[in-house]
Amino acid sequence: MSSSIPAEGEVPSTAIDTVSRMSLLNISEEHLQDEKQSLHNAPLVSSYNDKIRPLLGAVDRLRHLKIMQEGIQLPTIVVVGDQSSGKSSVLESLAGISLPRGQGICTRVPLIMRLQSHTSPKAELFLEYDGRVVPTDEEHIAGAIITATDKIAGQGKGISNTPLTLIVKKRGVPDLTMVDLPGITRVPVYGQPEDIYEQISKIIMEYITPEESIILNVLSASVDFSTCESIRMSQRVDKTGQRTLAVVTKVDKAPEGLLEKVTMDDVNIGLGYICVRNRIGDESYEEAREEEAKLFDNHPLLSKMNRSIVGIPLLAERLVKIQATIIVKCLPDIVRKINDKLSSNVEELNKLPRNLTSIGEAMTAFMHILGSAKESLRKTLLRGEFDDYPDEHDMHCTARLAEMLNQYSEELQSKSSANATKNAFLLDVISVLEETKAIGLPNFLPRAAFLTLLQKNVKGISFAPIAFVEKIWDYIEKVVVSVLMRHSDNYPQLLSSTRRAAQNLVSKRKKQSIDWVIDIIEMEKLTDYTCNPEYVSMWNKLMAHQNEFMKALNDHSKPRNLHIDGYGDVDVAHLRSHVAVAQEAFDLKMRLTAYWNVVLRRLVDGMALHLQFSVQNLVNKEMEIEIINEMVGPNGNGLERMLEESPTIAEKRKRLNNSVKLLKEAKDVVSKIIDKIAAYVK
Repeated sequence: MSSSIPAEGEVPSTAIDTVSRMSLLNISEEHLQDEKQSLHNAPLVSSYNDKIRPLLGAVDRLRHLKIMQEGIQLPTIVVVGDQSSGKSSVLESLAGISLPRGQGICTRVPLIMRLQSHTSPKAELFLEYDGRVVPTDEEHIAGAIITATDKIAGQGKGISNTPLTLIVKKRGVPDLTMVDLPGITRVPVYGQPEDIYEQISKIIMEYITPEESIILNVLSASVDFSTCESIRMSQRVDKTGQRTLAVVTKVDKAPEGLLEKVTMDDVNIGLGYICVRNRIGDESYEEAREEEAKLFDNHPLLSKMNRSIVGIPLLAERLVKIQATIIVKCLPDIVRKINDKLSSNVEELNKLPRNLTSIGEAMTAFMHILGSAKESLRKTLLRGEFDDYPDEHDMHCTARLAEMLNQYSEELQSKSSANATKNAFLLDVISVLEETKAIGLPNFLPRAAFLTLLQKNVKGISFAPIAFVEKIWDYIEKVVVSVLMRHSDNYPQLLSSTRRAAQNLVSKRKKQSIDWVIDIIEMEKLTDYTCNPEYVSMWNKLMAHQNEFMKALNDHSKPRNLHIDGYGDVDVAHLRSHVAVAQEAFDLKMRLTAYWNVVLRRLVDGMALHLQFSVQNLVNKEMEIEIINEMVGPNGNGLERMLEESPTIAEKRKRLNNSVKLLKEAKDVVSKIIDKIAAYVK
């Protein structure tokens, strides 16, 4: 079989079956009998070590590579317990070494314990931290751990989340990797920070939350399990208890009722209980195991316990089996995540801009950015395509521009309606007629009156077109800058220059549009003209109501309210005292109404054409010239700056390269273990 990882992180089913069979071995009666016969000199779970070691070695290698920094969780046995629960004593019994003892918190950093069965009678012990490997021995290990802890967490009683790794290679120990965490304490002692409980809780929750973690909860037989803080924490992340194994210590000091406590399981320990007696005083570890066996054989209460839940040897065996099972369960997912993360990082690394070494290369890269940004703006601002920004509605530009134009049209209509004096119909016209009358023939509508009323209407809505132009160009500036920033993102040296160029260009176009709008407004004020046939058509439609209007004025028995198609409902009662000028005023008002519809449509249609023309020129011609002038003009040194890789990109490139290197090593590790699994099948 090749050493390559199967596609999508799949592991051959035969290989998984093999490991599954290895990890789910049952404890035979013969094994238990052998264990009892040679209790104080037999290696713990020696029958499993050769089969488990390759799996555990692969996981430990991944842990050493710090693969968890890449967001890939590893199967881990996490040891938790309240302060003084006997947690360190359990680990000492498993490892056959002495750990630091004393008042308060003994474990101040996460201690990763890697136990490896060793053929040599001489034990080998190492500490790894701060990139260093420090050899030590059984006699000095406790002091070495204290020294390393002080360097990591500082001298005193504070804690740190930076782990310390202890490697124990010793004959007879089980192949296990565990993480020992600080004991839980609620009340800080002298020298401890006030928030010591919160700090410890945060570390514990970080380690026990992942589904890949097995929680080894160490409990003292002398306490009510339901009151233990470690139980409460594990129940928060493992409600069913399927990831939790409980170890009950100090059974010799509180044997009363212990059998009922572990049998009833009020705290929902899914993986069961193991009751142990730890080493006391100057006992050797072999003597401690012998005394433990005697205790569970001869004690009147403890001897009633089932042999499947007592003893350090059985705890070791259970942990090895659980460890193997969780590794097998997680291995395919780990392979898949390594492959996915590696592919993702390689792809991201390839997207980074390459280091530019000459002005020619810089110019090529710059023109590529400019061309890409220009095409993106054509799609979003001119053609109405938004595949570059499918989920960003603000970047669906043609739709947003059409919406704004419709709102502008509705605003003009609403302002015109608001300015219309329907409750005092024609009084404003009559007033203007009075002030513009002159010596001359009767029945001639004075043009000055029409222009006066027209100018008043135009003035009433004159601020709306200017406000609309400003709103439109503010939106266009946001879009243009956003697109340019996106395409310049790989070259931070360009960001300020391209942003400035875009803002300057849009600012100029906005001023030109405002000047154009002001000119249009002034033209509408200056004179009245249209060749639009709808003016005459609308005026005739409105004038069709003149006879009805005059009858309502002259005949007081007629209804005072009148509906004029194209204008609305009006009240004519107040005009019965102005009959002499009413007909002339009605004619003038209807002419103005018909013409005003033409003016409003002209303001909207002209605005739409002007903006489309301006935006097209900006995208196709002006933007490119403006940015080039900003970058390479007399005062620009943008191309030279492109040759200097930004610190952000350099740091990102370094991070990705390191990640890719780590993931390739991890991929090689899991590839080899899969090959070994396949070899078992063969």
